[in-house]
Amino acid sequence: MSTLLGAPAAVAAPGAASADTGTAPSASAGERSCPVVYFDLGETLVHTADDGSTTYLSGAASYLRTLREHHIRVGLITNVPPSWGTTDAERAARLKEEVDAAWRGPVPFAWADFGDRIRTPRTEAERKPSPVLWQRAKADSGRCRVVYQAETDQEVAVAASLGFVAYQVGRPHRPAFLPAGMVELLGRR
Repeated sequence: MSTLLGAPAAVAAPGAASADTGTAPSASAGERSCPVVYFDLGETLVHTADDGSTTYLSGAASYLRTLREHHIRVGLITNVPPSWGTTDAERAARLKEEVDAAWRGPVPFAWADFGDRIRTPRTEAERKPSPVLWQRAKADSGRCRVVYQAETDQEVAVAASLGFVAYQVGRPHRPAFLPAGMVELLGRR
């Protein structure tokens, strides 16, 4: 059963299979195939200031580094204009350009960590909170346990309803992000 962590209430959802019997689509040799942690981008990993500049949110760069050190794959599920391209790769390339052009952080955004795991809407109807992006991310993750982290109740609830382990970031008296050790443990279940 998936869990909605860090939100006001738990939401039961169908569970994902516990073990990967093959290599998930984006795994490379030597890389663990499970779990996969997806994030919303804005106000989850990055902040856009009033002047339009963009930086990491507090703790986000170190959290991504920790996941990388633990060989935990990451992805993004984020709304961008569908007109930015005809494929996820094209829309992701435009997203990178937009974020990088406004970036003011001392360390560049870790785009390489996300590989081809950036899911964006193909149409306006696919924009979050429509379940389509989470469904695509889950299908692309094979039998791996999938985690979703975002700042909004609505997004974590949708993710949990689709079988993700969902964690709401930025809640008082809780870790800023789902601890890496817990993510690893979820991947072994």
